Amino acid sequence: MKCPVCHYPETKVTDSRETEEGLTTRRRRQCLRCNFRFSTYEEVEILDLAVVKRDGSKEPYNREKIVNGLRKALEKRPVTVNIFKRLVSAIERDIQIKVKSGEITTAQIGDIIMKHLRRFDQVAYIRFASVYQSFKDAKAFLKELNNLLSNHGKKNAKKK
Repeated sequence: MKCPVCHYPETKVTDSRETEEGLTTRRRRQCLRCNFRFSTYEEVEILDLAVVKRDGSKEPYNREKIVNGLRKALEKRPVTVNIFKRLVSAIERDIQIKVKSGEITTAQIGDIIMKHLRRFDQVAYIRFASVYQSFKDAKAFLKELNNLLSNHGKKNAKKK
């Protein structure tokens, strides 16, 4: 790891801690030349995964596409950075579990995201669903909203 100040290629790790959910490791480092201290973060990365698009073409898995879609769905919602990271990590964990042959379809990824958003934030779920399911008109939107509300009502009845 290069020092961000002097670019010296050697640093030493002075402290290493896992985050509370155990999905990221924070390392405190010190440059061996100028003694500058800085932190780095390590996260699990999905490698060698091909995403099969609706037209049958394939492209490498790109985490940023999921992050950007979730950011749009969760825009102006009360979500902290840490909670957002946990959500992305949970979605990626489910993607890894689902993959058997090194390939996953965009539909499978969309379904995993929908499952997580449904439990996480209903407004974000509807926002994401409106794009992912390509609602043709207000009736389709209303149908999905009613489905969400009826399932939410059933869950609240079970809790009582």
